[in-house]
Amino acid sequence: MNLQGKTIVITGGAQGLGLEMAKMCAAQGAHLALIDMNEQQLQTAKAELGSAVTVRTYLANVASETEVEATFAAIDTDFDGIDGLINNAGILRDGLLLKFKDGELQSKMSLQQFQSVIDVNLTGVFLCGREAAASMVKRGRKGVIINMSSVARAGNMGQTNYAASKAGVVAMTVTWARELGRYGIRVGAIAPGVIRTAMTDAMKPEARDRLEKMKPVGRLGEASEIAHTARYIFENDFFTGRVVEIDGGISM
Repeated sequence: MNLQGKTIVITGGAQGLGLEMAKMCAAQGAHLALIDMNEQQLQTAKAELGSAVTVRTYLANVASETEVEATFAAIDTDFDGIDGLINNAGILRDGLLLKFKDGELQSKMSLQQFQSVIDVNLTGVFLCGREAAASMVKRGRKGVIINMSSVARAGNMGQTNYAASKAGVVAMTVTWARELGRYGIRVGAIAPGVIRTAMTDAMKPEARDRLEKMKPVGRLGEASEIAHTARYIFENDFFTGRVVEIDGGISM
């Protein structure tokens, strides 16, 4: 799919990877609908993206069915249809399943800690993917859905909730590709490793060094490299039902 003139929806689009992918789409001439929960960051992102393409912002919680339905209905009307979706919104609530000391239970992952991550990272992807696909099919528009997973989907210590959500994202990606292919809709996933962000920049140097040494490429990933992967999925019309691991070789 050539992005020129297409309408792309990006959840969590006001910062981090979402904003970087928005910049990539804008550079290719796509119009953008950014969904986030921070109004100030949305307005800052809109200003940063400039006026060369149409950029509209929408305040919504992707874990709320009513908010997602209303938001996608508004986007469909505002842009006369949707051509692509990047399901990027996600949260972390890390913690061990159980923590014992001297035979005594110190803590355990709470249901709220588990459920909050599932609600955003998995249910949110489901709701947004469903509404975007419904818009595409109703209007007879071929399109692309990109779901953000993680290399943690294979399981990662301290991330029961996150790993489960990201594994589910990949399973939905394969399922949707099979179900939606008949309508000309392709679905792919991206599984990043550790990407350089404001959070990693603030880490202690020794901790960051350990992360870098874990990767055969000897460095953290850049947000622009994730955006480049998203562009590949959009533009390669033979790509569907697969996940691209872009992690510097850490999961080999």
